Amino acid sequence: MNIKILDSWLRQHIKTKATPEKIAEILSLTSVSVERIEKIDNDFIYDIEVTTNRPDIMSVIGLARETAAALKQSGIDATYIPYLPKGLEKVKSNTKVIIKNDARLVNRICAVVMDVNIKPTPDIITKRIEASGIRSLNNLIDITNYVMLEIGHPTHVFDYDRLLESTLIIRESKKGEKVTTLDNKTHTLLGGDIVADNGKGEIIDLLGIMGTKNSVVTNNTKRILFFIDNNDPVRIRKTSMSLGIRTDAAVINEKNIDPTLAMTSLLAGIELYKESTDGKMLSNIIDIYPNKVKPKIVSVTLKKIQTLLGININLSTVIQILKSLEFEVVSKKNDQLVVSVPSFRTNDVTIEEDICEEVARLYGYHNLPTLLPPLSSIQHYSVEKNSFYWEERIKNILKYWGFTEMYTYSLVSEDLFDGPVENAVKLSNPLTEDMLYLRKTLIPSLLQTVRENKNRESMMIFEIANIYEKTDDKHLPNEIPMLAGIVKKQDVTFFDVKGILEQLFADVGISNIQFKKNKEGIEKIHIHCNNSVIGEVEILEETLINFEINFVKLLSFVNNKKVYTPIGKYPPIIEDIAFIFEKPITVGDVISEIKSQDPLIKEVSLLDAYEHTKTFHIIYQHREKNLTSEDVAPIREKILKAIKETFCAKIKE
Repeated sequence: MNIKILDSWLRQHIKTKATPEKIAEILSLTSVSVERIEKIDNDFIYDIEVTTNRPDIMSVIGLARETAAALKQSGIDATYIPYLPKGLEKVKSNTKVIIKNDARLVNRICAVVMDVNIKPTPDIITKRIEASGIRSLNNLIDITNYVMLEIGHPTHVFDYDRLLESTLIIRESKKGEKVTTLDNKTHTLLGGDIVADNGKGEIIDLLGIMGTKNSVVTNNTKRILFFIDNNDPVRIRKTSMSLGIRTDAAVINEKNIDPTLAMTSLLAGIELYKESTDGKMLSNIIDIYPNKVKPKIVSVTLKKIQTLLGININLSTVIQILKSLEFEVVSKKNDQLVVSVPSFRTNDVTIEEDICEEVARLYGYHNLPTLLPPLSSIQHYSVEKNSFYWEERIKNILKYWGFTEMYTYSLVSEDLFDGPVENAVKLSNPLTEDMLYLRKTLIPSLLQTVRENKNRESMMIFEIANIYEKTDDKHLPNEIPMLAGIVKKQDVTFFDVKGILEQLFADVGISNIQFKKNKEGIEKIHIHCNNSVIGEVEILEETLINFEINFVKLLSFVNNKKVYTPIGKYPPIIEDIAFIFEKPITVGDVISEIKSQDPLIKEVSLLDAYEHTKTFHIIYQHREKNLTSEDVAPIREKILKAIKETFCAKIKE
């Protein structure tokens, strides 16, 4: 997320002589990435990228605190000026307001009723929020945005007189309920969203995301309910994404912001309403705080910090860095530090390595040595077990044989999903209907690529990617890597694709491959390895054949070892035998049967085929002597008998 902050606003909370350019440089080296600085009149604006785990920096005071710590560690004088709220008077006539919270949904609620006057927004507020990318509307709404940008917690304002019976009941939405938001758009809720209703069942706010039209302040507003709610971030995220409402408030609230900021935001807003609207408090402050932040303690040793950083940093420097970031060192014994994490960092600082990282980044990654750590031991590395090695090798094999690698979407439409959609993994919040299901085969996606390139007469494409098998509702789907490809060209045959796959298998050390027809029909042929089906080849059209192989099963058979077999010293005996097959057979099965008859059979291949007759070329060879006709005769008889009995074949004379 990017935020834009004026330099003059930042310096309201930090005292330093550092230039904007220097501030940007130091922050980029130690904390957040300042992507650019732009001069506006006599001011500068920082455009800053903040990572999602640091919502504490998505505000002026958070950025000022971080900047002061980074500057001081870099040897530049800097003092952080925190926001200090003024004391508030007690209200004698307490205006009625009833708020019923659900602790499962909202961690903290802070609110107050005020008497206000609609006036032009002060120039300084307008300038600052518009420089940050928020449009100025009126002084009542502008103050809520100003407080959010300065303190870091979203706020909201209701027209108090439009609330029926001055009541807000926090509850879950019901499926099918509708709300009309401030932008005049009507949304149908999915259920489970955090909403507030007026006690009559009418929703008057979509908490943490956007207000509703029926409670918004108008030019006639005289009394307001200034309201801050710290919500369950998971529900905020789910509602925001499902409805497509991505407001600044939603983006910040979904990051689990510090609930202690709620009261600070309320007090800051009250001061601004008093100054800018002649506001007066009509009620005492309401503070409902069921889910208080629990203190988090993390222990770390100086040795651990020194080991991870690779430097001999001293204990006093470590403590100084942590204190500048508002971490409290509760105790220190020898080199053991017990550190209390500030409330605004409890979500991302949880283990000792996180403490080490805080020290490292403030110390400066650029100040750490650029030496590789010494190896304490050398571990044996096995290429055989490295799936990335085999994936890259297979990709290169196919590339050099004329294939082009594809990258297609894992999400497909109902038309592209192969099989009943009841067995599909369906997204609950798809972007479009074309990306609704997780695919269970790669072939439809590759076929779509072929169709989109219909002007090309020949194509050879492949992809290695995951498919997804549905499990029960409590578990994520199984992800299975697959290798799939399509060959498109004139007069392509199954044997063309079979030859490609056989050579691919041979190149990765797999020799015992068989292609067997599927019982359902000749169009689909299963690929077997050690009696296990690892894939299939499918004939789609005269010009189109595809294959798909389970990559996990394939990797279980690959072998990088090469065995040298010396050329035989003694000449082979070669003969051709023709068989007449009256029933359909698979040539591979016949070859396997012939080879199994005797170890002296070194090679068998199909020499010729005509109608029902097939001739096999057989080579006999002994490694230690010359073979004679008498040696081969009994082997030949075994072959003839086996083929006759197994395949009901006849010998062609």
